[in-house]
Amino acid sequence: MENNFLFSHLEDDSSAQILGALNEKPIPAKDIKVISQGDAGDFFYIVEKGSFDFYVNSSGALQPGPDGMGQKVGSIQAGGSFGELALMYNAPRAATVISAEAGCVLWALDRLTFRRILMESTFSRRRMYESFLEEVPLLSSLTPYERSKIADALETRKFGPGETIIKEGDPGNAFYLLESGEADAYKTDIEGSVKHYSKGDFFGELALMNDAPRAASVVATSEVKVASLGKKAFARLLGPVEGLLRRTQYQGIETGVEDMDPLQAS
Repeated sequence: MENNFLFSHLEDDSSAQILGALNEKPIPAKDIKVISQGDAGDFFYIVEKGSFDFYVNSSGALQPGPDGMGQKVGSIQAGGSFGELALMYNAPRAATVISAEAGCVLWALDRLTFRRILMESTFSRRRMYESFLEEVPLLSSLTPYERSKIADALETRKFGPGETIIKEGDPGNAFYLLESGEADAYKTDIEGSVKHYSKGDFFGELALMNDAPRAASVVATSEVKVASLGKKAFARLLGPVEGLLRRTQYQGIETGVEDMDPLQAS
């Protein structure tokens, strides 16, 4: 459960309440409907074992007949979850979900517990991140849905003045957005700071895209809060803005080198 984005930031007492409220739901066969598009949402589901497919009918609801489920739009594996949107917004189910194999296992959380605990904690965090991401110029071209997926994958880290956020020479394993505070980038062969970062700035992207080590260190100059996105999530979620990231130019290095991110190895 701790690996699911909905629960990863809950306090211990909230996690204990969730665990006590979950009910196991075995799905013994393939093609069993768990939820139907258009129905009211009563439960949120976590996949413990197996996989499930999502279907959407353009009419907005499951229809009778062999093609009534509509078009397959996605699938989910063990560790994933579904059903939260209907509970969050009191909306009809947006898709039909069926088991894609035999022997699946779900854990179900009822609407009341879901809203009482998760809506007060995890989703307040999502809304906070969505608001922050809306203010980041780099991400302005993304849709609200794309920003919400990024918000779900972000992890918050805090650093005090003088602490190193990333170190020159280390492998690039995360992309960073500066939520609050300020930081400076330093290179061993250049005296003084080569770049200053403040709220809304980002760094570490080119090292991920080019699979290169960090070519600079970034050090907090005040109390800093960063939102980090891991390498796999970066590749999956930031595809729509990768071209813009690659075109980002760093200016101000006295060597006159252009098209260079201080955190990308040359």
